[in-house]
Amino acid sequence: MDFASPSRNRARVYNRRILVLKLGAADMQRSAVILLLGLLCSRAAAQEAIPSAKLLEDADVLRRIYERAHPGLYRYNTKAQMAGHLAALRAEFARDRSLGEAYVAVSQFLAKVRCGHSYANFYNQPRGVADALFSGRNRVPFLFRWIDGRMIVDRDFSGALKPGTEVLAIEGHPVAEILGKLMTIARADGGNDAKRVAYLEVRGKDRYEAFDIFLPLFYPGIGERIGLEVVPPGAKGPLTLAVAAHDRAQREALGKEAQQPAGADPWKFETLEGGAAYLRMPGWALYDSKWDWKGFLDRGMDALIDRRAPALIVDLRDNEGGLDVGNVLIERITAREVRGGIQRRYTRYRTLPGDLVPFLDTWDWSFKDWGDKAVPDRAGFYRLTRYDDDANGDVIAPRGRRFEGRLVVLVNAANSSATFQFARLIKDNQLGTLVGQPTGGNRRGINGGAFFFAKLPNSKIEFDVPLIATFPGERPLPDGVVLPFLDVPDAGVEPDVPVKPRAEDIAAGVDAELEAARALLKGRR
Repeated sequence: MDFASPSRNRARVYNRRILVLKLGAADMQRSAVILLLGLLCSRAAAQEAIPSAKLLEDADVLRRIYERAHPGLYRYNTKAQMAGHLAALRAEFARDRSLGEAYVAVSQFLAKVRCGHSYANFYNQPRGVADALFSGRNRVPFLFRWIDGRMIVDRDFSGALKPGTEVLAIEGHPVAEILGKLMTIARADGGNDAKRVAYLEVRGKDRYEAFDIFLPLFYPGIGERIGLEVVPPGAKGPLTLAVAAHDRAQREALGKEAQQPAGADPWKFETLEGGAAYLRMPGWALYDSKWDWKGFLDRGMDALIDRRAPALIVDLRDNEGGLDVGNVLIERITAREVRGGIQRRYTRYRTLPGDLVPFLDTWDWSFKDWGDKAVPDRAGFYRLTRYDDDANGDVIAPRGRRFEGRLVVLVNAANSSATFQFARLIKDNQLGTLVGQPTGGNRRGINGGAFFFAKLPNSKIEFDVPLIATFPGERPLPDGVVLPFLDVPDAGVEPDVPVKPRAEDIAAGVDAELEAARALLKGRR
């Protein structure tokens, strides 16, 4: 069962037709004017006040949808706590707000659910909202990581910053203050703050990055020139400078650069020194792909077996998830059946209340009615048997020729959906060695699998609604009672070999996790 986020590769498919016109000089001028007017109109829309009464109506729609459809609403909050969070949202909407202010308020409310799949998804926003909020030239012109609360540049596009440079302040605002504010909108499961911090890095992997979106929403003064206070590698003290900001198109170009060319395989087996194989898998979001990824993996594993490769390093860093790709790998490396543990699936309804339908969209309307596959359980929950009725948990059986070499998996906090589940299976069943940082996700279970995309009637802000919750071991408690999980950590999966990121490694161009994996295979760790 796929517990993927629809953030990178929505299941909704849009057919876009591109009309290519041959324009004369006059037509091109008119087009440029129209484009500029459109940009100005979108910025005006972002600042235009939405009446309080309309926003309060939106808050009520959000409440009704989550109370009736979100199966993890009370996983980390009691009913009283969620009521308090809703009251805080309504207090924000007690006066007229701009679209940007409303988007921040909704995002802060959704973050309090503490569900990694509950957020105002950048990729699913209507065009008017996306153009109004995401189009400015106000993005920092560098990529960075958070290391112990420090913002460390790992790739620069301004020509002014070296990898390993520490940014102390942006437009006079200390980065600690910025991180603190942005943590209020960061999505993650339960108490996994490492995932929240990783979510607020700029890695150049996607068209939209949370830091890019929310920095100018929290700090509207940030514009086309951005003042920085920095400490370059080896410098004795801080420097101040100004850099030209990036816009959405420049950031999207980086995201495309990070992806494989159209038609190319997104993954690649390589051979490292000593014969070990290396498989980089930057994403598993292959919902609409026609690529035979299963065949690619089987051919690759057969090739490793034929040449008797001593080990396979699978690099899942920065891979949130997607399809259950990891199961196919496990089938080829395990000598026994692998059970995922008892991960019971629950939904909040059998038949979706009809009054919610006008606000929702999805790729599969069968999610409206689970029928006899949703069995009444304890108050407020239905046991979902549509995908798996096995009371002993999911079972992955050996398949084909077995790869008997050593398995090492590189992980970090981005692994929060299908990649989290894979890391958990590898760790719990001792199938390989995890190297890197603790994963995202949460051992107490996550929400996902099936989704509605909800649109608020007045602000038009979209938010994702996960429909299936997994719970480890025993069933969830009655509606509104937080399950204590006293014996289950409120955290992701811990690596077997922890590797702490360092600014010095970034400055030197050292891939610390990969080097640790190589050392492990050579017996030096």
